[in-house]
Amino acid sequence: MDFSQYLVDKKEEIASHNVKKRYLSVKPDENYISVIFGPRRAGKTYFLYFLIKDLRLKPEDYLFVDFEDDVVRFSENKVKRNPVKSHIEIYGKEPQYLFFDEIQSLENWNSFLYSLVEKHVYKIVVSGSSSKLLSREIATQLRGRSLSFPLFPFSFKEFLEVKGVEVSPILTTKHKAVVLNLLNQWLVNGGFPQVVLEKIQPALFFREYLNMVVYRDLVERFSIKNTEIIRFLMASVIQSFGKEFSLNRVFNQLKQRVKVSKNTVYDYFSHLKDVFFAFSLHKFDYSERKSLLSIPKVYLIDTGLANIEGFSKNIGRLMENVVFLGLKKRELIGEIRLYYWKDVQHREVDFVVVKDEKVRQLIQVTYTSSLDDIEQREFRALVKAGNELNCNELYIITWDFEGEKSIKGKKIQLIPLWKWLLEIDKGS
Repeated sequence: MDFSQYLVDKKEEIASHNVKKRYLSVKPDENYISVIFGPRRAGKTYFLYFLIKDLRLKPEDYLFVDFEDDVVRFSENKVKRNPVKSHIEIYGKEPQYLFFDEIQSLENWNSFLYSLVEKHVYKIVVSGSSSKLLSREIATQLRGRSLSFPLFPFSFKEFLEVKGVEVSPILTTKHKAVVLNLLNQWLVNGGFPQVVLEKIQPALFFREYLNMVVYRDLVERFSIKNTEIIRFLMASVIQSFGKEFSLNRVFNQLKQRVKVSKNTVYDYFSHLKDVFFAFSLHKFDYSERKSLLSIPKVYLIDTGLANIEGFSKNIGRLMENVVFLGLKKRELIGEIRLYYWKDVQHREVDFVVVKDEKVRQLIQVTYTSSLDDIEQREFRALVKAGNELNCNELYIITWDFEGEKSIKGKKIQLIPLWKWLLEIDKGS
């Protein structure tokens, strides 16, 4: 198949798909490139399909190129770098919209995009599974001509919609039981679309997913030669999610098994973050340098990955991970900065939310269904951090308890996880 035939056939394929709505508002514009970024298999391609259908575009109105499709990959460079020319030859007119999937697979993609957006003619939407497409990374390369939007696996709100369950702020006992059952299912199996839509068993999906991350995203993209090192590092991250993660300790464990340098271990961990396998969270400090030098905590892109190492029954850690992801999406679009807090007596607060250079919220996460079950250390840590950081918005996210508690002049709000998750998804 040649490139021009690919462009035509792709539109027939797009028209045949029934796609789910995602809670992501993107309005393409001639002056900016809309960048959809996130991990593989999260639904970025189908989101592009959704936009095409939602905009009711005719075949002659748009161009769609997947830069990881074999036809595109093996096409001549001058052909795939000038797809608009091929479109004009087919339809006799220029497209209004340009959709480019997995753009990071095109060599020198930044200059390619910049040459197009500078024309102020096309509405351009691109997707990619590299953190180099984040706003702060891409801004300098495209000289401020892009807007970035994170697309992660299905949120709980999206999961409920797929399952056909509507939720209001006040639930009957029976309805709440259904919601909590689905919440547990979502926490354990994760939110990747293929799993949620029951197209594949979770265990099989995640085994294939890890192989794809290793070989396509890491081995090919970064020319990694020793896959044992990267697999050990991935297993270590999964075992440590929600906890402090010392790369130096991982290095000491690894060097007893294989010949490896400390720089290699640090580089590989950076690669894992680049492909959205995991995230790191640093300790809050008024000194940015001290914060960056602190031992980070790590979190996974999807809680279903915890199944691989047998942590699916640790609901408390799964809860903390999904709260992190909800907050992380806000950080990635520049709304907030996110940290954890810990003092010299090892009292800890899971999340410190900073906005406009001020600590706005302190959040603890605990797997509990009653006030009596919440350990006093959770309250003490929140109060101590609240006083130290001059913050009065203190929250404990619970499994299924809602209320309020005052301690030493500090008011602490307790909110069920399901309600918090639906609230943070509002307007996204």
